[in-house]
Amino acid sequence: MLTLKCDDLTPMQLQNYLQYAIAPRPICLASTIDTEGNVNLSPFSFFNLFSTNPPICIFSPARRVRDNTTKHTLENVQEVGECVINIVNYAMVQQTSLSSTEYGKGVNEFEKAGFTMETSHLVKPPRIAEAPVSLECVVNQIIPLGDQHGAGNLVLAEIKIIHVKEEILDAEGKIDQQKIDLVARLGGNWYSRVTPESLFTVPKPLTTLGIGVDALPLSVRRSKVLTGNDLGLLGNEEHLPNEDEVAEMQWNANVKDILDATIGDETNRERELHEFAKELIAYGKVADALKVLLL
Repeated sequence: MLTLKCDDLTPMQLQNYLQYAIAPRPICLASTIDTEGNVNLSPFSFFNLFSTNPPICIFSPARRVRDNTTKHTLENVQEVGECVINIVNYAMVQQTSLSSTEYGKGVNEFEKAGFTMETSHLVKPPRIAEAPVSLECVVNQIIPLGDQHGAGNLVLAEIKIIHVKEEILDAEGKIDQQKIDLVARLGGNWYSRVTPESLFTVPKPLTTLGIGVDALPLSVRRSKVLTGNDLGLLGNEEHLPNEDEVAEMQWNANVKDILDATIGDETNRERELHEFAKELIAYGKVADALKVLLL
């Protein structure tokens, strides 16, 4: 494994390693305004949700790596402590990239990128009419993380009003993850798109007390067939099956075939049982997979 000391790397090298590794990152388009009424729009992937009560999101207009200058967004929120966080989806990604162009002070990136300005209800900066979700925010605090090239400035923005396009809602009025079509930043010029094909669910262990991977037999934990994800699902089961449940599983047609075909061949028997258990896990039959593994 390559091991790097951050103190030995230049800011540009650090940026490269970190932005490729810490990804995908959600993207927001932050709209801000200065005291003279000049509107600015800029994308940030150093952005996320950090609290729901109070509702706080944070984005970071970092100092430029190449010359240590600050961005108009930072200057604006220092002057007028308000912003709109516009969530970026696939339909907006090329215009979002264009808005990152470093136009001069006073140039309106809404116009340059071709976005439509829509008057906000509470704050002075306008929101993007095309955005699937827009968050009107007041700036609670700005925390500078340093004064060197690439240093971030954390803008703690408290969400006051949420605007959501109705076409991304489900029948219950909640945001449908498959409809919003989000995109995210990776390293360099790479982006990712959240499509229905790339989505999957993971059962949350919040309502149950999983037995944990450490409760599984050593032969299961050291399996050459099962993956870490498989072990995580097995460890999320609430209890180990009892002896009767395990014994009953040997009459399963697939299990019986494996047992009959591997009499006297413990190595292949274990491998084939683990392969069958892996198939059961893939079909969501985790409890049955655990019974197979304990035969």
